[in-house]
Amino acid sequence: MAANMDGASSSPLAPPDIYLRSDDGFATAQQLRQKKRKKCIAYIAVFALLQIIVILVFALVILRFKTPKFRLRAASFTTFEIGNNATNPSFNFLVNAQFTVKNTNFGKYEYDYGTVGFEYRGVSVGLVNIDDARVKARTTKKVNASVSLSSNGLGSGLSDELGSDIGGGVLGLRSRSTLEGEIKILKVFKKKKYARMDCTLDVEISTQTIKNVICI
Repeated sequence: MAANMDGASSSPLAPPDIYLRSDDGFATAQQLRQKKRKKCIAYIAVFALLQIIVILVFALVILRFKTPKFRLRAASFTTFEIGNNATNPSFNFLVNAQFTVKNTNFGKYEYDYGTVGFEYRGVSVGLVNIDDARVKARTTKKVNASVSLSSNGLGSGLSDELGSDIGGGVLGLRSRSTLEGEIKILKVFKKKKYARMDCTLDVEISTQTIKNVICI
């Protein structure tokens, strides 16, 4: 009995269950956090890039203020009188003119009251008033006006030239003007712009029409 007890006591004890800590779960969680962080950084970078693109487009396209174009587009005569006297040539016209103000900006263009002058060889032969108005964004506004053109103010200094032009059948005239206005975008951004017109035109006497209108 004692021997059995001695044998039992001398036999080695069975090792207890040993649980080793595994880092697999911890590593996986850390990797997931890193992936989420990278995705978040990527989203922020993409958003920032889109913001930069939007700002650049807004600055380079929307806020690029362009000068409106003021032009003489068409004209017809209500009164057409030519004096072909060799010593006192003359003309008297009542012209129905159509002007246009083209605004290619992304904001409206508001211009003040102005005048359009007509000249023959650098001397004024008529003026017409242009009322103040507004041109919507990216549109063209038509402005109709009647103007009286007369050679009465030319004096004797241009009699020979006027007689020669009448004899040749064509009177060359010039139309000039400047409209002072302001472009407004979103009621915040404003820029002063001057719409200038400088046009040459020919009055064809035989057909009583205006031709060869060229504006710069």
